Amino acid sequence: MSNDGGEVVPGREEAGYDASTARSGGFRKGAFGVSGSGDTSGFGGLVRVEPGGAVALHSTDRPYGGYFDEVTDALIEAVGEATFAAAVYRVLVDRGEITYFVAREHLLTLVQALRDDDALRFELCSSVSGVDYLDSGGPVATPDRPRLHVVYHLTSMTYRRRIRLEVAVTAEDAHVPSVTGIYPTADWHERETWDMFGIVFDGHPALTRILMPDDWDGHPQRKDYPLGGVPVEYHGATIPPPDTRRAYR
Repeated sequence: MSNDGGEVVPGREEAGYDASTARSGGFRKGAFGVSGSGDTSGFGGLVRVEPGGAVALHSTDRPYGGYFDEVTDALIEAVGEATFAAAVYRVLVDRGEITYFVAREHLLTLVQALRDDDALRFELCSSVSGVDYLDSGGPVATPDRPRLHVVYHLTSMTYRRRIRLEVAVTAEDAHVPSVTGIYPTADWHERETWDMFGIVFDGHPALTRILMPDDWDGHPQRKDYPLGGVPVEYHGATIPPPDTRRAYR
């Protein structure tokens, strides 16, 4: 049990865990989910919300609190109720942040309104990043629960507000419209997300690798990317490569 009474969700290799028994609102112990070896990080006592829950958690009921309701109402008024209902399929308030989960085909409509509407004025896209929820310990990634997510942090310098947008896509169809035409600051952020996660930003002016060599095979921050390495012999003992040494969840 966690300190606040939540049930700890076991790892995939532990008995009794499968998609039917995993709780979307579960908790995980430790910083890295490592088992079978000593904890040298100092974070083994952490109890935190299961990260894979982002694939399947419920929506937060209104009122959201703070300025979140005001922003939501202004966004609905800016794009219209029908467009908002089609574009935003989930809203989550957690740890003092609000996240709008957005269907990719409506992403540009929403960010245009968020930037330009006088009641919103989110002038700055401060970050675009990727997340891969494959084998994260939460619900299994399926076509209706895509494993690859793109996260946008938007800031209103006029009203001193911050919100998050999140778009989810499958690895088989990892395409998201580029927001560089609305937020030029997203240029290199989208390139890095493409480089590390293989998410294609359609309409980007120059979607090339930014960290890895141009001819690099694969995308290193995907969960199924091999860690690599070679066995090392030390004092007569052999240390295996990282991807065979321990299980990361």
